[in-house]
Amino acid sequence: MYTLVTVLIFIVCILLVLIVLVQNSKGGGLASNFQASTQVMGVRKTADFLEKTTWGLAGALLVLSILGSAFIPRGQAGVDQSMVQEQIQNAVDPNQVPNFPTTAPAAPATGTAADSTK
Repeated sequence: MYTLVTVLIFIVCILLVLIVLVQNSKGGGLASNFQASTQVMGVRKTADFLEKTTWGLAGALLVLSILGSAFIPRGQAGVDQSMVQEQIQNAVDPNQVPNFPTTAPAAPATGTAADSTK
């Protein structure tokens, strides 16, 4: 379900970008091409359509984003831990003093007298 919602979000985003690019902030854009009064969709109706579509896509993006956050896949508690949680548990305390050996290690034993006669 999460993948479906994510794909829908991408589609809505692309459509929203295209609709916004078609509009002109000064009232031109696609609406300026329909200047004849005999058109079925006049200038005002095209601007209304683009504005309503923009608001509709923005609302759909909001709803899909909230819906997507509800469907984020989560691991089972205790079974799958996040990598960050694992690193926190395996971290070394930086304030901990390392334990260095206080005595020098014993010198390795050299061969016995029986070994040297061979």
